[in-house]
Amino acid sequence: MSGLGMKRQAGEPASASVISPPEKKANIGGGDRVTSLMESIKLGGVASLEEMDMKVLQFRNRKLVERLEQRQAIEDELRERIEKLEKRQVTDDATLLIVNRHWAQLDENIQLLLRRLDGAMDSGGLSSQGPTGGEERERERGERGGSESRMSEGESESESQGESRDRGRTSDAAVSFLATLASSSSEEMELLLNERTKGSKEAVSRLVSSIESASHHMHFISASLNSQDSGKLQEGVLELNRELLAENGRLQEMTTYLHSRHHKMAMEYSEMQDRVTAAETKVSELETTVEDLQWEAEKLRRREQKLSKHLVEAMERVNSGVGVTSSYSNVHGGQITLNLQKFESLTAELEENKELANGRLAELEKLQQELQESVREGEKLKLELRSLPEEVVKETPEYRCLQSQFSVLYGESLQLKTQLGEARSLLSCTKNTQLRQIEHMESDELQLQKKLRTEVIQLEDALAQVRKEYEMLRIEFEQNLAANEQAGPINREMRHLISSLQNHNHQLKGEVLRYKRKLREAMSDLSKLKAQNAATASHGGSAPSQQSTQHPTEDTRKTEPSMAGTSEGALPGKREAALPGKREAAEDTTPSVAPQSSHHSHAPSGGKREKGSDTAGSSGTTGVEEEKEKEKERDRDREKDKDKDKEKERDKGSSTRDDDMKKKEVDTVKQLRAELKKSQESQKELRLLLDMYKAVPKEQRDRVAFMAAERRTKAELEELRGRIKELEENSRRESKRVAEEDAVRRIRGAEETIEHLQKKLAATKQVEAELAVVRRLEEKERLLQSSALTLEKELSLRSHALELHKRKAVEAAQQAEELRVGLDHSQGRMREAQVSVADTRAAREKESFNLKRAQEDISKLRRKVEKQKKVEVFANADEILMEEIKEYKVSKMSCKLTHDF
Repeated sequence: MSGLGMKRQAGEPASASVISPPEKKANIGGGDRVTSLMESIKLGGVASLEEMDMKVLQFRNRKLVERLEQRQAIEDELRERIEKLEKRQVTDDATLLIVNRHWAQLDENIQLLLRRLDGAMDSGGLSSQGPTGGEERERERGERGGSESRMSEGESESESQGESRDRGRTSDAAVSFLATLASSSSEEMELLLNERTKGSKEAVSRLVSSIESASHHMHFISASLNSQDSGKLQEGVLELNRELLAENGRLQEMTTYLHSRHHKMAMEYSEMQDRVTAAETKVSELETTVEDLQWEAEKLRRREQKLSKHLVEAMERVNSGVGVTSSYSNVHGGQITLNLQKFESLTAELEENKELANGRLAELEKLQQELQESVREGEKLKLELRSLPEEVVKETPEYRCLQSQFSVLYGESLQLKTQLGEARSLLSCTKNTQLRQIEHMESDELQLQKKLRTEVIQLEDALAQVRKEYEMLRIEFEQNLAANEQAGPINREMRHLISSLQNHNHQLKGEVLRYKRKLREAMSDLSKLKAQNAATASHGGSAPSQQSTQHPTEDTRKTEPSMAGTSEGALPGKREAALPGKREAAEDTTPSVAPQSSHHSHAPSGGKREKGSDTAGSSGTTGVEEEKEKEKERDRDREKDKDKDKEKERDKGSSTRDDDMKKKEVDTVKQLRAELKKSQESQKELRLLLDMYKAVPKEQRDRVAFMAAERRTKAELEELRGRIKELEENSRRESKRVAEEDAVRRIRGAEETIEHLQKKLAATKQVEAELAVVRRLEEKERLLQSSALTLEKELSLRSHALELHKRKAVEAAQQAEELRVGLDHSQGRMREAQVSVADTRAAREKESFNLKRAQEDISKLRRKVEKQKKVEVFANADEILMEEIKEYKVSKMSCKLTHDF
């Protein structure tokens, strides 16, 4: 509509000043004017200044429409912010009201408690100071009965009056509180809060002091009652106690009833107050909407006035234009028709605007009627809230929901009480069991301590005995050592002599047997030699010598295979076992010289009979000895075969040791060959000696035998001395060993005693560890007791938390109701906003439709005008060029105007 209103200024001159927008729009649009470069606009062909002004005004109207759209967007944003701030303020006010209400209720409860405690203290003081007679008791009973009847009669009146007063007070208090919050600054708010907190702190301190004084008073009364004679005051105290108990129970019932009633009334009052606040907010919102509508109505009126002014100016211009253009009617007949058409369109627009204004007025009247109706409904709701019966409140779903929540919470509290009782019973049971366990442990500990003491005493006694025994044994050992040192060498010498003599006897016996064997062998050899001598006596003197030389060679040949057999049989054995045997054979050969010489010396002195017997014995012995040698050779062959089999098995089992064994066998063969050579040389020497002994006389032989016996005795003496030394060393070793064994035995006994003592010490340490365990258990018991105390404290805290949760549940229900009211309020506002948005959308659609229609009409008229101008005015091409130049000039002027704008 603004665009159409601005079109009606086409009659103004081109040099007219730019029309400024309304004041409110200018203030909203911004402060400083920002110049911006704009593109050049082609207006097209312009016939006159009026058309140029129309085009300029159309361009201005477009720019104004854009600015208006920007302004409307900014207004929408600001409205959204204002709505958010209002919602936030409403929630803040609600929370502040809740806090203020609970704070005031806390102050009131503290004041009531203080009054009750002061009254109780006064009554207690009067009862303690005044006489305790029957008349006063009767008076008190009568007064109490009268007060009870008055209380019961005035309950209904006081409840109704109290509800109305409380509602009025709370509403006035809430309004005053919000007004003070709105009017006061932050510093004033802090001062008020500090004063209020100081007041509440003082009230709490007074309550605590009054409770302490009441407790002191009770202690004083109990002390005074205990100090007085029990026989005199017992009856009076019992009566007073009964009366006080009955009165206390009655007063507790009354207080519980009044508390429940007060709680119910407070809940109802809070609900009603919330509804009243919701209705007041609705009324305030409706008032704001009415103010907005009034402002819009004023706006429309101003616009209508401007349009009427523009219409009057347009009419004047049309009239002046008709007078001016009458002279040019013959030439420009089409212009008159155009002005008439414009006038008709303006009149039609004016009628439409009038119709719109009438419609807006009707809408405003309807809104005013709705506002009055809403105000009346709000007052009715206030009256209904003030006179709302309890049955209606009980039938409401919110009340039922709260009742169900309360029943659930009450059931949970009962369950928690039962759990608390079970926990207490468990605690008592655990305490009893712990005490019993502690008693048992203490008794066990005492028994163990007694046992430990007895065992320690026994161990100390045993230790003393062991020490005494050890000292005695030590003394005996020293004495034995001294005696052994004195008689030791004598015993050693005696033992050595006895052992040496026994060894000497054994050796002599062995030598005798050996000499007998050798004698037999020599006799057999002599018999053989005699037989050979007898057989070869006829042949000559040279033959016996050859035979005698051949005979020993044959003997050597016979001995060589025997020695070879022995050497081969001894090969697989050890080298150490073969060497001592050979040494003994060499020793046997050396002393055999004497018996042979003696035998040869005695042999010629004997007769022929002796020779015959000797030859027969020698032949028998030689035959037996040959059989024995054959059997020995067979045994040796068998042993060789066995040794070979064993060597094969060993070769199979241990292939790695073959090289070592071969080396050892080669070494043993070499040694045996060397020993064979030595034995052969010794045999040759012995034979030479035998030949010499045969030629030597008897005295020399005796001397030689005597010298050999001396040598033997000397060697035996040296051997006996060596053996005696060895025996002395052995005796010393044995004495040392015996002493060491005795010492080891005693040390073992001492170690056993030490081990026994260590075991006893371990037992004592174990007892100490058990005592430490007992101490730890005592510490654990203390910890369990402390944990039990903490559990009791936690149970009390949980019960307190239960009460707090109940209160919080009530507060949550209240907050839920408040939030529900706020949600209803917000939903109503949303609906209203949706309706207003739909209305604005419809109005904008209408305006856009009208603008499009107007633009279409203008474009049609412009085309018609251009066609008529081209047909009527432009007859030549030069004139057309001149007109285009004018259009360019007009476009330049329009650009300058846009820059200025």
